[in-house]
Amino acid sequence: MVARCGKGVIDIGVEILESIAFLGLTTVSLTRVVAQPRQLRVPAIFYHMEQAGLNAIPIIALIAFLIGLVIAYQGAIQLRQFGAEIFVVYMVAVSVLRELGILLTAIVVAGRSGSAFTAQIGAIKINEEVDAMRTIGLDPMQVLVVPRVIALMIVLPLLGFVADVMGLIGGGVMSMIELGISPAQFIDRLGQSFAPWTLGTGLVKAPVFAAIIATTSCYMGMKVTGSSENLGKLTTRSVVHAIFAVIVADAVFSIFFAYIGI
Repeated sequence: MVARCGKGVIDIGVEILESIAFLGLTTVSLTRVVAQPRQLRVPAIFYHMEQAGLNAIPIIALIAFLIGLVIAYQGAIQLRQFGAEIFVVYMVAVSVLRELGILLTAIVVAGRSGSAFTAQIGAIKINEEVDAMRTIGLDPMQVLVVPRVIALMIVLPLLGFVADVMGLIGGGVMSMIELGISPAQFIDRLGQSFAPWTLGTGLVKAPVFAAIIATTSCYMGMKVTGSSENLGKLTTRSVVHAIFAVIVADAVFSIFFAYIGI
């Protein structure tokens, strides 16, 4: 047991170092694209934007709407004890716009698009197509990783905005059903609770979460070797690691925003 624990700790350390190295390699590749825009694979970026962004809107909207319903319902039950039902609007606005909207969006994208990135790149590795790319002079980072990172960094803020809107709509619907708050009252209270940074604190996190998800997923895909069993294990691991990293990053953002008074 001691040996297995030690080996696990060493493996985690090695994986962290490899992840940092892969992040640096991705940053270098993105810098090269900025310096030489002709290397940018625009069709691939739009393809991944469609797959990771446009096709994800229905599930993101549904989950955010249901989360807004649940928050408003639970808040109404608790605040009714103190005669403060109207503050449900404030609770829904702050929780959805600052935290839950973008966090749930990132988690869904990590499970949906992150796993797809790992599986796609892993299948390419198993078929030895990465070696073929290097043979004909193509950089696998430019072909496989950069378009996915850029596409996800573009679409995740948009998906986060959709989630915010649908979460507020869900909260408004439940407030009207459970508390009798009219849409006009809900919008009026929402305007009073809407500070300039309430929405901004959520959307500012989106590109960082996107970079974490895309980089982690592509890194796991590039590690695939040998068999489909290894592909399945690394696909599962990429989702777990991406979600864990997103939650850690969200905690760091929360501490930072609290420290600077936002």
